[in-house]
Order: sequence, then C-alpha cells, then structure tokens
Amino acid sequence: MTKGPIILIEDDLEDIEIFNEVLKELDISNRLITFLNPSDAYHFLESNDEQPFLIICDINMSGMNGMEFKDKIDSNEKLKKKSIPFIFYSTAAEKKFVIEAYMKLTVQGYFKKGDNYQEIKSQLRRIFEYWRICLHPNN
Repeated sequence: MTKGPIILIEDDLEDIEIFNEVLKELDISNRLITFLNPSDAYHFLESNDEQPFLIICDINMSGMNGMEFKDKIDSNEKLKKKSIPFIFYSTAAEKKFVIEAYMKLTVQGYFKKGDNYQEIKSQLRRIFEYWRICLHPNN
C-alpha cells in the first residue's frame, strides 16, 4: 500500500473508534491521522509536505462541512497539485450531495456509511484495495 497517511475527517468519536478497529483488523499499515473538523485538517494539509495516501471525509459537520472543505482544497494550488485521492464517507446519501460531489468537486468516491461493523469493514476493505492498485499521479 502507498506509504502516506490516511487522513480521516470525522466528528463522531464512535465512528473514529470503529475506523481504527477496522484498520487494525485489515492490517492496514498506513498511519491514520484524524481530525474532528475540516478546518484543522485543512491547516495540517496546507502546512505539511507529506503526501497523504487518501482523504476520507464526512459531509455533515459543524462549522465547515465536507463539501466546503473539498472546495477549499481544490482552490489551493499547492494542495490541488498533490492530487490527493478524496472520498466522502457519510450517512448523508441524498442524491443532491452525490451530484455536487462528483460534478462540482470532482471527488474520487462517495460512499454511504455501513449500518454495522461488518458492513463498514467490508466497505473499507474494498476502498483500500482499490486505492492500493489504482494508478495515480503521485504513486
């Protein structure tokens, strides 16, 4: 798997805990860096030269939401050049969000969070397997 960290932006502590458990069970060796809000994640990405493997972001968060966060990344030339794979992983699965994510924000994936641990584990396994073998400008 690509060496860079996985950046998770999620404001639900229980979801972060589940994510950590799944990564351990799947034996994903990438470092996980979590942020409870997009503003802190943006500051980290902007001030750090490390190439993340993947950004996984929730949609509905207080303050800046996931859509605004992705738009801010796309407006930053330095971050845009990094071509960091960006996916939404959220309970917000309304068609309007999916359309905006792909048409306006050009995300690389949009997934509805699974309803239970095994479903989440299965989804994340597929996501990581895909990005491990996907050709990308920065790998």
